[in-house]
Amino acid sequence: MSTERMPNPAALVPAAMQGLMGVIKAVNNGGLDPKLLGLTHLRASQINNCAPCVSSGAKQSRQHGATDDQVDAVAAWRETPYFSDAERSALALTEAVTRMADQPDAVPDTVWDTAAKHFDQEELAVLLLNIAVTNLFNRLNAPTRQQAGGKW
Repeated sequence: MSTERMPNPAALVPAAMQGLMGVIKAVNNGGLDPKLLGLTHLRASQINNCAPCVSSGAKQSRQHGATDDQVDAVAAWRETPYFSDAERSALALTEAVTRMADQPDAVPDTVWDTAAKHFDQEELAVLLLNIAVTNLFNRLNAPTRQQAGGKW
């Protein structure tokens, strides 16, 4: 296990943390299923190897109704029967947004169009904000080696 290099940078800049918490509050009040928000948070955090966010994403998902099968298999969602079509489209969007540099078309039309069949524009906005803020925290936590279960 690595040791933490420093406290979470957002915690060291209280105004930044306050702003980020405002975005999180808006996302949580945005009308999307909290289970879906947790699953997409978990998936992005797995991709980015962010231990505290993987832990919190699994916990959040379970608290909001995700089954153990869903949480355990979210990294392999394509090969499992545990997810609805809407959840699959959100997970595909999460992966594309998180891995934007991995392909010439950051979010292919097929991924976007499938998500747009399941979510209206406001819901897509909430989903994208959730993915973005997850990636932001992943990019603060991973380089500073934040530990799962630690304080922000």
